[in-house]
Amino acid sequence: MLKVVSAVSLSFATLNMNALGENLPALDLIASQRPLVVGHRGYCRVAPENTLPSFRLALAAGADLVELDYHHTKDGKMVVIHDADLDRTTDATNRWAEKKIKVATRTAAEIQSLDAGGWFAPKYAGTPIPLLTDALDMIQASGVTLIERKAGAPPDCIRLLRDKGLINKVIVQAFDWEYLRTFHEMEPEQVLGALGPPAHLSNGNKPMGMAKELSPAWLDELQKTGAKIAVWNDRVSPEAVQQAHQRGLKVWVYTINEPAAANKLLDMGVDGLITDNTALMWKTIALRALARKP
Repeated sequence: MLKVVSAVSLSFATLNMNALGENLPALDLIASQRPLVVGHRGYCRVAPENTLPSFRLALAAGADLVELDYHHTKDGKMVVIHDADLDRTTDATNRWAEKKIKVATRTAAEIQSLDAGGWFAPKYAGTPIPLLTDALDMIQASGVTLIERKAGAPPDCIRLLRDKGLINKVIVQAFDWEYLRTFHEMEPEQVLGALGPPAHLSNGNKPMGMAKELSPAWLDELQKTGAKIAVWNDRVSPEAVQQAHQRGLKVWVYTINEPAAANKLLDMGVDGLITDNTALMWKTIALRALARKP
């Protein structure tokens, strides 16, 4: 087992530079031998999710990757927000006296006029929803972004990454495995994460009868997408993690906010923890290291 993992890690490490000698941190991260800590929607325990303040705090807390979500606006811009509607994390319902206001029905200018921070705490009042391009500029200046696609076709994201020179300087993930498969066909070098369990398989069929636990059957389907990371819920087992590693895949688990859950998963050998509380996960990992010292 160790030989398999070491060989896979070495193969990743040999690819962490492109032909021009440019550093590609996505490849460095998936080659890492230590567990990674991923800031979920930034540092959303202490700042409004999917905003620049949340991303700054995640970076300050040392997150290996800063996760964010994006949707498309009415005028085709990509904006950073988790939900398909604007109600939960903005003042849109008060501003426009409507409910269930879809991101896709408003322009980027309209959406950026909203307050996306006041719901969380008064000091964040007036915080806007960022454009994806602006969020990437801020995070990539000192970190690595984990981009979760919520809506939109692969060419939109691929074009943005190519234009900004970010292929393999970020990681892209999605629950839509058909999206991942198409993305991989169009940009095969880019590191992808397959979020699971998905609502549909990469062939478009519903995964009828398949349990939610990570399993060899899921791994078979996942590999068809070209993804290198199984990004799963906490329904994983030591056997599933080992099987993923034997296939050259990494396993990240979401959304882990308690030390007991983190320790259980780390004992299994998972490779990354996606968390709302970056500092607490680092503390948990540090205490594990201290406990191992003689």
